[in-house]
Amino acid sequence: MFQSNDPYQKQTQMSGLCFSAPEDSSCSVCCQHCCCHCSGSGWLYHRFCIPLLLASLPVMAAGEEITPALQDSWGDFWLFRFFVNAAGYASIVVPGFLLIQYFKRRNYLETGRGICFPVIKSCVFGSEVKSVHQDDGSLPPRAEPTESSTARQVFKLLFCAAGLQISYLTWGVLQERVMTRTYGATETDPGEKFKDSQFLVFMNRILAFTVAGLYCALTKQPRHGAPMYKYSFASLSNILSSWCQYEALKYISFPTQVLAKASKVIPVMMMGKLVSRKSYEYWEYLTAALISVGVSMFLLSSAPNRTVSTVTTFSGIVLLAGYIIFDSFTSNWQDALFTYKMSPVQMMFGVNVFSCLFTVGSLLEQGALLESLRFMARHSEFTAHAVLLSVCSACGQLFIFYTINHFGAAVFTIIMTLRQAFAILLSCLIYGHTVTVVGGLGIAVVFMALFLRVYARSRMKKRSKKLPPGEAPVQKV
Repeated sequence: MFQSNDPYQKQTQMSGLCFSAPEDSSCSVCCQHCCCHCSGSGWLYHRFCIPLLLASLPVMAAGEEITPALQDSWGDFWLFRFFVNAAGYASIVVPGFLLIQYFKRRNYLETGRGICFPVIKSCVFGSEVKSVHQDDGSLPPRAEPTESSTARQVFKLLFCAAGLQISYLTWGVLQERVMTRTYGATETDPGEKFKDSQFLVFMNRILAFTVAGLYCALTKQPRHGAPMYKYSFASLSNILSSWCQYEALKYISFPTQVLAKASKVIPVMMMGKLVSRKSYEYWEYLTAALISVGVSMFLLSSAPNRTVSTVTTFSGIVLLAGYIIFDSFTSNWQDALFTYKMSPVQMMFGVNVFSCLFTVGSLLEQGALLESLRFMARHSEFTAHAVLLSVCSACGQLFIFYTINHFGAAVFTIIMTLRQAFAILLSCLIYGHTVTVVGGLGIAVVFMALFLRVYARSRMKKRSKKLPPGEAPVQKV
C-alpha cells in the first residue's frame, strides 16, 4: 500500500486490485496480486525491459531537449546519480549476501550458539515454514461489519475517503513543489532547487518505519516467520522505483506521471504472463489497451505555448519506465513474501528497515546527507514540506490498511482512482499545466478503463460465488 511509492505508492496485495501506497509508496505495500516465482525472474527484467517500456509508455516525439538549468553539472545528471546510488547500495548488499551464504553453508541453524544466535536466526533463516497456499497468508481476514447503524458505516466510509484524499492529494502537490520549484528566491536571488531525490526517499522511509514500528508494538500482530533478509529485495526495488518517480518530475509534468502510473497494469500483466505463465480475461486485455490508447492521446497531444515544465522528455520517459519496472518487481516479490502469513503493517515495517539502511548508507558515503541537512537549515520552508510529505505518505498507508480491511479492495480502488483524477486537476490549477482537448479525452479514456476494470472484477467475484467450488473461475490478476 502501500505504498507507494504513492502517495498511491508506498505498498500490499489486496484482491488483485492495483494500488501502491503512494506512488512513492514509502513501504510500497503494493497491490498487484501476481503470484510469481520471483527468484528466477531477474533475467526476464533485462530481456524484456525494452518491450515493457514501449508497451507501458508510448513514446512521443523524441526531439525534445533537456534544458541546461536541469543539468548544472555532470554530477547532477540522473543516470550518473543512479549508478552512484546503486554503488552505495551494493556496498551494503554484497557484504550482506556473503554473510548470509556463510551462515547457510555452516549450517548455523543447527550448530549456532551464543547471544547472537536469535538475531542471526531471525535475519537469515526465519522462524516458520511458509504457507503452501499463498491465499492462506497473504492478508489477515477482512473485518466483517458488525451490527451498526447505516449512518455509522457511512461515516466510516467518508472518514476513509477523506483521509486517503487529503493524505495523497497533499502528497502530490508537495512532491511537485519540492522537485520543480526553487527555495529562498528573492528579487535579487533566484533561489536554489533541491536536487537529491534519494534524501526525500530516506525521509519518507524513516517516518514510515517509525509509524509501522509503533503500530506493530501497540497492536496484536501475527507471529513473524519470514527471514528478514528477504525484505531487502523488495526494499531495494522500492527505493529505486521511488527515486525514479521523484527524478522524473524534473523532466515531465505531474499529470503525465499520474497517467503513466495508471498504465502500469500493462507491464504487470506482461510480467505475470512471462514469469508466472498466467492467463487473463478478455476484459483485462481490453482495458489495458484502452489505458494505452488514453495515455498515448495525452502524450501525443501538443499544447500551444508549451513550456519546458510541461514537456515530456526522453529522460522522463526512461525514468517513468524504470519506476514501473521496479514497482512491478516489488509487488511480485512482496506477493511471494506474504506466504509467510505476515500482516501488511509487518511488511511495511520489514521493507522500511532495509530502506532506511540502504538510503542512509548511500547518503553518508556520498556526503549527501549533511548537504541535504544544510539545505534544510537554510530553507525552513523546505523542511516543513519534506516533513509533511513524509507524514502524508505514512498516514496514507495506514488509511489504506483500514479502508481495505473494512470496505474491501474494490471500494479502495474507486477512492484512489478518483484521487488520481483530482490530483491531475489540482496540479493543473496550482502549477498551470496546460491540457489540450485531445489530452483531456485521453485522460477520460484512461479513467473510464480503470473504472471498467473495477466493475468487471466485481462482476467476476459475484459470478464465482454463484458457481460450484470446482467451477469457479480463477482470478488471474
